[in-house]
Amino acid sequence: MSRKTFVVLLMAISLVGAQAQNSVNQAQAKHSRVKPKTEEQVLLEQLSEKLQTLDRVSDKVDGLEQQVQDLKRQLQESNKTAEAAKAEAAETRKELENARQIVGHNDEQFATLQSAVSDLKSTSTSIVETVQTQQKEQHELEHPDSLHFKGIELRPGGFLAAETVDRQRGIGGDVNTQFSGIPFAGQTAGVLSEFNASGRQSRVSLLAEGKLSKSTVRGYYEADFLSAGTTSNDNQSNSYTLRQRQVWAQAALNSGWTLTGGQMWSLATEYKHGLENNAEAIPLTIDAQYNVGFTWERQYGFRVTKSLGSKLWVGGAVEEAQTLNLGGHNLPTVVYQQAGNGSGLYNSAANYSFNYAPDLVAKIAYEPGFGHYEIFGVGRFFRARAFPNAQLASGASALGAFTTKAAGGGVGANARVPLFAKRLDLGAHILVGDGIGRYSTTTLPDATAHPDGSLELLAGGSVLGSAEWHTTHRLDLYGYYGGEYVKRAFYPNGLFVTTPGPTYGQPILVGYGAPNNVVTGCYTEVLPVTSPNGGGYVPGSALNCAADNRNIQEGTVGYWFRFYKGPRGTFQQGIQYSYAERHTWQGIGDPLTGLGGSPKAIDNMWFTSFRYYLP
Repeated sequence: MSRKTFVVLLMAISLVGAQAQNSVNQAQAKHSRVKPKTEEQVLLEQLSEKLQTLDRVSDKVDGLEQQVQDLKRQLQESNKTAEAAKAEAAETRKELENARQIVGHNDEQFATLQSAVSDLKSTSTSIVETVQTQQKEQHELEHPDSLHFKGIELRPGGFLAAETVDRQRGIGGDVNTQFSGIPFAGQTAGVLSEFNASGRQSRVSLLAEGKLSKSTVRGYYEADFLSAGTTSNDNQSNSYTLRQRQVWAQAALNSGWTLTGGQMWSLATEYKHGLENNAEAIPLTIDAQYNVGFTWERQYGFRVTKSLGSKLWVGGAVEEAQTLNLGGHNLPTVVYQQAGNGSGLYNSAANYSFNYAPDLVAKIAYEPGFGHYEIFGVGRFFRARAFPNAQLASGASALGAFTTKAAGGGVGANARVPLFAKRLDLGAHILVGDGIGRYSTTTLPDATAHPDGSLELLAGGSVLGSAEWHTTHRLDLYGYYGGEYVKRAFYPNGLFVTTPGPTYGQPILVGYGAPNNVVTGCYTEVLPVTSPNGGGYVPGSALNCAADNRNIQEGTVGYWFRFYKGPRGTFQQGIQYSYAERHTWQGIGDPLTGLGGSPKAIDNMWFTSFRYYLP
């Protein structure tokens, strides 16, 4: 139905309705007082209302038609989009199928390509590592820290030294001090000072190291010139022999076991890290005898150590044994050593004891993360041949000779604590036991003898406190104070003193540190004697001075200043001052002068050093 037809029909319906309404109005008007409207007015009003309504309806119809057109257009566009999407999807499926077919036919080529890429990455990595290795090797060739020979790494070391010592009392020594032989005041050497200078502490060393799949093998050699041959002297050429300090071989297994054999520092010596050779905590002194109280030996040893993780180490060693001396007075005839046999390559001017077993040393080292701590034990074995009938007034003979043995040893501990970012190292060291005098700096006696000649080990020990302050990379300051002690042991032999003197009628005491030892002449100067080496006289031995050492103490301070430390080595200079005291056991002094009693000797010593260390 068109819009015109719809409008005409609507108007016709409206007119019919209007006529009917007219009739009603006329009927009502007959009964109403209001003047009725004319028929034309009524029709016009109704027509106007219908037209307005028709306009409103027409506007709504126009809006609906527009919406219908918009919907048709959107539907057409959607259909086009859907068709395009279908076509695109079909094309995509086709391309996907083709790709699948291509991949299916080229799996082997794809795997080959992956392998080639992997090989290329590996080759690239290898090339980078090779270049880095070559660069490192080139740097090492230009600035080598070591030398290489047939797969072995060689590290030369050591230093050249110019050193002096000035002592208040002369001991007839170079830059190493014999503390047990400091002369008493009043003796010839006790009133004369000594100044000596030498380069004999200069040192050479070489470390050879090779790495295997399961271990590292090492060999180490170290030597200086602090030895005296039969023709060595300071008279003109100052010719001194080369001295063996250390010579050892080592196999360090990756499992933590280390086996070392040769001449080295004793396992009883303190170490800075673990139980590693060349990590010994040696005092920084110029004095080559180090400091009183320091525990050490440098001798043959075969040791086995094991690292139990990164904090705990255990080790054991067998080491060369020697009985230094039988201390004391009035001793019976006892043979415990003999002069060296030149044909056996021992020095005929020195004595060697009859050892029947090596010394045994065991140690545990612990590093909890703050400091280094050690406990250790030393086992020693002594033997001698005693002749009880050798000193008979009549009928002296070797009848009744017997072999005497004794076993002793000691225990010790070392502690080293770093403070203030490791700039200050504080240390404490102690060793106590029987027959251990040889393991400390002053070498106090190990044993004495009973009247029948049987051995008696002397109790004693040593202590040392240390402070090392690394103020800067150029300057180190150090201070040490140590002491060593040996106990007295004496026995009556059943005889009495029959010669006139302060001990007349007293029992004769055999042993070490006897209280009736005569010490009245310890401060008295005696006439010199003819030198056995020619050239005049030498000081004579003191008379009536049977003083046995009780304890020896030393305090030391010093510094090392490095002028230069770098790839060209190290130049450094140092000064050391030491004050030493030698105390003896109480004896019988001069009752008139008060001299004697417990004689005491002191020495003030100054050392200087100028050294160049190999880089």
